[in-house]
Amino acid sequence: MSMTTTTRTYTYADLPELIGLMTGDEKHGPAATSTLDVLWVLYDRVLRVGPERLTDPERDRFLLSKGHGPMAYYAVLAAKGFLPVEWLPGFGSYDSPLGHHPDRTLVPGAEIGSGSLGHGLPIAVGTALGLRAQGLHEPRVWTLIGDAELDEGSNHEAIAFAGPAGLERLHTVVVDNSSASYARPGGIAARFEAAGWSALTVDGRDHEALHAAFTAPHPGRPHVVVARVEPKSA
Repeated sequence: MSMTTTTRTYTYADLPELIGLMTGDEKHGPAATSTLDVLWVLYDRVLRVGPERLTDPERDRFLLSKGHGPMAYYAVLAAKGFLPVEWLPGFGSYDSPLGHHPDRTLVPGAEIGSGSLGHGLPIAVGTALGLRAQGLHEPRVWTLIGDAELDEGSNHEAIAFAGPAGLERLHTVVVDNSSASYARPGGIAARFEAAGWSALTVDGRDHEALHAAFTAPHPGRPHVVVARVEPKSA
């Protein structure tokens, strides 16, 4: 696969065009579209990452746990120059690096491979602990999960640990499209707050609200932003 990228500058308005290039079989359309605005605001205005910093120890780490339906993720990575736009039409094909779940060894910029739900936040906790142990106090760790992932006990263990551990470089975004089986409606932020997290709930389509929530101060505590979007069934 060629790593030659185009010189065009892409904006948020170009993302539907980039997603439209990915014509492979996709079973998780709502998962792809629900994360689009969160991913764009993070990569455009918040994360200290870039194609030139893939191995920089001081880079921010972004861990996509909600890895099913990764079309928005691939579109944003392509728009920001991590991978060639020319890769997008091959999405999902047998010889494409862009699979139905991102592969850390194949997708430039992907920090983890995704698979079973409930892995991203525990890995993010371990990453934050590892950076702290190495004396790297500037990099921030971000993970994006779906509300349905809170059906998984591994996430609750991670939530319960991170608050008392004071992992203030740890940030989680929960994209809430009302697809959880067991979560109490409206109770996501309260679950994190009960474990000592800083928590904000915002409109997951409002870029200014997302940016304000992502950059809100939270000294001494991990931070979660619950990004509400239209219900999956809509």
